[in-house]
Amino acid sequence: MGLTHTSTGLGAVDGGLTVMRRSPSDRVIALAGNPNVGKSTLFNALTGLHQHTGNWPGKTVANAQGYCERKGQGYVLVDLPGTYSLLAHSAEEEVARDFLCFGGADAVAVVCDATCLERNLNLVLQTLELNPRVVVCVNLMDEARRKGIHIDLSLLSQRLGVPVIGTVGRKKRSLHTLLDALDQVAEGTTPTPPPLRYPKRMETAIAALEPLLAPHCAGRLSPRWLALKLLEGDESLAASASAFLGVELMEEQALAACLSAQRSELASWGFDADRIRDFMVSALLSAARRLCCGVVTFDREAYDHTDRALDRLLTSRATGYPIMVALLAGIFWLTIVGANYPSQLLSQALFWFQDRLTELFTALHAPDWLHGALVLGVYRVLAWVVSVMLPPMAIFFPLFTLLEDVGYLPRIAYDLDKSFRSCGACGKQALTTAMGFGCNAAGVVGCRIIDSPRERLLAVLTNSFVPCNGRFPTLIAILTMFFVGTAGGLGASVRSALLLTGVILLGVGLTFIATRLLSATVLKGMPSSFTLELPPYRKPQVGKVIVRSIFDRTLFVLGRAAAVAAPAGLLIWVMANVTVGEATLLAHCAGALDPFARLLGLDGVILMAFILGFPANEIVIPIILMAYLAQGSLLELGSLESMRQLFLANGWTTLTAVNVMLFSLLHWPCSTTLLTIHKETGSWKWTALAAALPTAFGVVLCALTTALAGAWGL
Repeated sequence: MGLTHTSTGLGAVDGGLTVMRRSPSDRVIALAGNPNVGKSTLFNALTGLHQHTGNWPGKTVANAQGYCERKGQGYVLVDLPGTYSLLAHSAEEEVARDFLCFGGADAVAVVCDATCLERNLNLVLQTLELNPRVVVCVNLMDEARRKGIHIDLSLLSQRLGVPVIGTVGRKKRSLHTLLDALDQVAEGTTPTPPPLRYPKRMETAIAALEPLLAPHCAGRLSPRWLALKLLEGDESLAASASAFLGVELMEEQALAACLSAQRSELASWGFDADRIRDFMVSALLSAARRLCCGVVTFDREAYDHTDRALDRLLTSRATGYPIMVALLAGIFWLTIVGANYPSQLLSQALFWFQDRLTELFTALHAPDWLHGALVLGVYRVLAWVVSVMLPPMAIFFPLFTLLEDVGYLPRIAYDLDKSFRSCGACGKQALTTAMGFGCNAAGVVGCRIIDSPRERLLAVLTNSFVPCNGRFPTLIAILTMFFVGTAGGLGASVRSALLLTGVILLGVGLTFIATRLLSATVLKGMPSSFTLELPPYRKPQVGKVIVRSIFDRTLFVLGRAAAVAAPAGLLIWVMANVTVGEATLLAHCAGALDPFARLLGLDGVILMAFILGFPANEIVIPIILMAYLAQGSLLELGSLESMRQLFLANGWTTLTAVNVMLFSLLHWPCSTTLLTIHKETGSWKWTALAAALPTAFGVVLCALTTALAGAWGL
């Protein structure tokens, strides 16, 4: 009988331990594993879900749950965050460890990468200390065969004392054997694996504590492992264990006295918490090495050296950076060229529908103000945002996801790690910065992959220094009108892409400066170390990449932008149509801002457009056009050349164009990004700083550029 599964799933629990069973007989299966081992691919194959995975550490920081059924037996599968260990040094490790300890899993499948088994066995051994009901799933066996790597699964199973199953995650026929093995361990029909052994003095301390913990654990938690963690001094784990077991462990007099005595005894021999942890890590590494001896063999003649050759090319100082910049320019060129025509078609379709709405309002004899507010205000702004945002995002996000699927993004993090570390930050920030090119809100959410709270906050606060897709239309239009030329053609698009890449590299450079400034002031600290895996290069699943990027990223971001653009459209229409005296509210506000704006090389209309563009950066230029032409709603001129002539007639110069680009690159994030920052940090203080920091850089840079141009008579 084959597998049957849900298509909707059971949701994701952010670090929670709640498991939703459909019937009491359902078995809860936890899927654990290092990042990039195909764990989520197995999960998707079993449950029919399409969880988003990524080729960087800790992409998933929630417990995704799904359901499948086989031979009348139901299984609730919990996809734990990818993690290298369970020592709880990061959010991913803590979420995975807590579920394995307290989540009530009937069995655990630890998914390993067959191409680097020894490193993966560290997590296997740690999991066995927590829960002996383990099946080791050696995945990516097809990749191992291509690389000439051979694994004796039966010998490994014999040494570990648990079932070891070889799988190819994309082929369902290997999944039935995995479920059979999980059934066996869940029913307790497999032998108990041997425990890890530690230095004699640690074993003596564990043996003293274990009998005192066993009555409280009552088979729900390993007393040996809990004793080890108490000796290590893991206070958060002790609190969680006390809550899970329903007893305050540190208030048990006999246990507290024994623990204090054993810690003192170990300390007298130089075994402090750090050294205990070192011995734990050393025991894991030694055991993994012994297990792999004779289990993993290599066919040297057939071994594939392509990955190493590519890594030498993509991560060297001489070629890594040029290739990275060239890829960035190529993606922008494809986005610019590819988005023009679909954006025009979408705009025509949406504004055709606007005409039909106007006809409907006319037929219903609706008052002019209602038609203006709802159609020319709310709907017109929504249509503009959708037509301008959707095509570039529908191109950029799949291209970005392809780089992720192939395995190139970790190489970017490797290349930029030294630069970010010199600023007191973490190399993983390179990944979140790259995500910000598509959407700063998505980049902020991606900062969850950074373990250190200080470094995570650094990445959040500086993510808006790189422009998102919402700022590209303004940047591209200004570049084309004033620096490339409006004649069009392949040469113009290439020059636009190269100039846009230069502007973005300026944003990246200012990101380093801002990060260094924060590290030296409000967020002082030393950069932490982290494990960055360079996964094997893989053939991308193009169809899944397109579907995943459109639904998981493009439509999600577009929906959030549309939600704030609708009320903004109403506000803009009101300001452009309500008059006080001889002028509209928009004109009054622009006039009040004009003196300050002139110091920045702008004018009051431009600065007001950026303020009203707070919900969505895409509407900045339409607001400028509307104000210059004294129109009551957003509009678009027929060509870039006619737009350029309008700007020149209103006093624009090359200096104005430069400052508009600088301020577009560096000003407050959009409302969607700021709301996301508040959600991620839980603080309005940090949200305010995230808005003020790039704005301060933009104001200073524009004022300095204007002053220097004036001093040189430009």
